[in-house]
This record gives sequence, C-alpha cells and structure tokens, in this order.
Amino acid sequence: MTPALQEFLLAFPALFSIVNPVSGAFIFNTVTVGLSAADHARLARRVAVNSAVVMMVALWAGSYVLAFFGITLAALRCAGGVMVALSAWSLLNAPERQEARKQEQIADRGTRDDIALFPLTIPFTTGPGTISVAIALGSARPPAGGGLLLAFFIGVSAAALATAVTVWACYSTAERLHRLLGANGGRTVTRLSAFLLLCIGVQILITGVQNVLGPLLRP
Repeated sequence: MTPALQEFLLAFPALFSIVNPVSGAFIFNTVTVGLSAADHARLARRVAVNSAVVMMVALWAGSYVLAFFGITLAALRCAGGVMVALSAWSLLNAPERQEARKQEQIADRGTRDDIALFPLTIPFTTGPGTISVAIALGSARPPAGGGLLLAFFIGVSAAALATAVTVWACYSTAERLHRLLGANGGRTVTRLSAFLLLCIGVQILITGVQNVLGPLLRP
C-alpha cells in the first residue's frame, strides 16, 4: 500500500464522520424547500466548494497558525479530542435537538445566497470540530525530505476533496435521500456516524495525552 493511500484511508473516515454529509442533507433539504432545481444544485455546489477550501486551509496552514501562537500539537489534540467527543456525545443522545438548533440558526438568516458560507458551510458543515480534526491531521505530517511529505499532502488533500465531493453529492440529492431514508433512517445514520465520531474524538484525546505524558514518564 502506498504512503499516499495510507494517509487517505486515515484522513477520509475522520473528515467524513465529523462533516456527516448524509445527516446534513436532511437539514439542507429543509432549507432549500421552494427553490428551483437549478438554485438547489447551485447552493449545494457552493457549500461543497466552500467546505473544500476550509478543510484544505486547515490541513495546510493550521499547524503554522498554531506555531505562531505557541500552541503545541499535544494541546490541540487534547482540546480537539474533547470538543469532538462532546459534540458526538450530544449528537448521539439527541440528534433531533441538534437538528432543530441548526435549523433555527439557518432560519434566522436572510436570503439563500447569504447562508451558503455562513451558517451552511461554517459552522454547519465544516465547523470547529472539522477544523480541529483537519489541523490535527495536517500537524502529523512527516519531516521534510524524501517522498513521504509529498505523499502525505497528496493523501490528506485527496481526503478533503473526497469529503467535499460527498457533501456535494448528498446535498444535491437531499430530497431523494429524504424520501429514501425517511426521518427515522436519517437519524439512524446520524447516530451511527456520531458513535464513530465519538471514537475518533477519544482516539485524538488519547494521542494528545500520550504526547503530554510520554516525555514525563520516560526515565
């Protein structure tokens, strides 16, 4: 297995689980009720492009921003792991309340074009949890030299783009997904994704704790 494929297989499940485009498609469908098919497709495309930009910036530049503010990767992993796990726990126990809260946030905005970036992209699709996971993935890059660094960025960038493509696919077919799965089916998918996300958050936290305690426990 090539290094780039290994990085892709690590990054894509993490990004896909926290973005959760299948669950988001149900709320997107509610937001776009009454729009023409062309406007619906255009809005889905804009959200997907915006999401790709957010994830790519977090992957490529997030670690340098952390270094500028003196924040260690261990601190990011601990904080990001806690935040991701808490978000997943809340979604796992009460997906209906989470959906209602997001719908209220979107309903408070003005025109449909106004909501493409905020809040449909940030924080609804690629919120703080997604950014934290993307920064943590990008900060785990290998040292410069050889082909590992290039393979790393190819793999994680492909994962971000693939996640954005799934956002576009799910949002553009949101009405059909709603008919196919129904409300209960959508919540089942949400709970399954939330459980996987909870595991990812705990794993990120464990890695952060190991980074902090490892040097202290070495003889």
